[in-house]
Amino acid sequence: MKRLGFAILIGLLSAHMLWAQKSARVRTLEQQRQAALAEIEVTNQLLDETKQSARNSLNRLNLLSKQILSRKEVIHLLGQEIEEIDKQITTSRNAISKLEEDLKNKRQLYGKSIQKIYLRRNSQDKLLFILSADNFAQSFRRMRYLREYADWQKKQAATIIDQQKELTEKQKELEKTRAEKNVLLTTREKENRKLLAEESNQKKEIQQLNKKQKQLQADLKKKKKQADALNRQIEKLIAEEVARAKGKEDKQEERVADTKGGYAMTKAEKQLSTNFAGNKGRLPYPVSGRHTIVATFGEQQHQELKYVRTNNNGIDIQTTPGADALAVFNGEVTRIFIVPGYNNSVIVRHGNYLTVYSNLSQVYVKAGDHVSTRQALGKIFTDTEDGNATILHFQLWKEKTKLNPEPWLD
Repeated sequence: MKRLGFAILIGLLSAHMLWAQKSARVRTLEQQRQAALAEIEVTNQLLDETKQSARNSLNRLNLLSKQILSRKEVIHLLGQEIEEIDKQITTSRNAISKLEEDLKNKRQLYGKSIQKIYLRRNSQDKLLFILSADNFAQSFRRMRYLREYADWQKKQAATIIDQQKELTEKQKELEKTRAEKNVLLTTREKENRKLLAEESNQKKEIQQLNKKQKQLQADLKKKKKQADALNRQIEKLIAEEVARAKGKEDKQEERVADTKGGYAMTKAEKQLSTNFAGNKGRLPYPVSGRHTIVATFGEQQHQELKYVRTNNNGIDIQTTPGADALAVFNGEVTRIFIVPGYNNSVIVRHGNYLTVYSNLSQVYVKAGDHVSTRQALGKIFTDTEDGNATILHFQLWKEKTKLNPEPWLD
């Protein structure tokens, strides 16, 4: 009997632990969903601030595509939350069934014990039971048995009351969980309706762009030439810095490059480089306002426009008019230059890492300045002819190698 009760207790504890783990999983999914909703809110605001025009339709399409991806993520996370809650409901039902069965058994046992007490309510029965023992030791054992039996009856009564309370609480939890599921199902339905509306808007943008395919391709070809020019300029400046650092070896403190032909660093620069690398995934976004990434790193085939293919040496971050470009880490401003299509650009060196901030209308720093994390470097250009699009082009390099900045940002 004790073993059975212990086994049931262990089963209930395991069920409680499993329920707690699943609750934590639901909270995590809810946090991820809220983050995706926040991303949608930012994109909505940027769409509102980015006016429709002949030139900026591709930019609007990129924002709409980003919005749809975030919406689909919200719906997917809602599905996972509902699935987890279904598991919780099953766990709760199983726990309730076990409690009800255990409570039923305890009541039956307790009822039988009460009947026996009623039938043997005469105190002389207990005395005869003790005195009829064969010896003193057996009498003592019978006395202890009667005392333990009385204690067990009291504990059983208390246990029945406690389990009844626990059963009531479990039933309340189940009802609450069912209500949460109904809320999530309603929310998912609303999100699906929003997704359909956004996909409809996306189709309209695609139709408009398809009507002016030649103009769009010409604009993209021009943008590619400008991006190539920016890339050549950055590579040229990096090579000049490597040569200049090498020439300083005999005149100043010793400089050592990590790689052959790489940038020769002082001890302080080496430490800065190590600190920069150690903050991968925790660097702040290089803009001061609300923002979202509208163009990712590397060669990309546009998902909706098959004739559009781009190759990005960094990432493009759209933000609000008036926003500043911010340094992502401590470093030294080494170059400021102008390339058509990208306005002003600033290069900040962090040991043998470099960050590039392009498309600035104003620059607040000068070459040789030491800057700190989140320090404003300049104002991001707002293109009034492109629906007030305010886009920072951001690159990350290590030595002469371009890196994808996105995994480095928090």
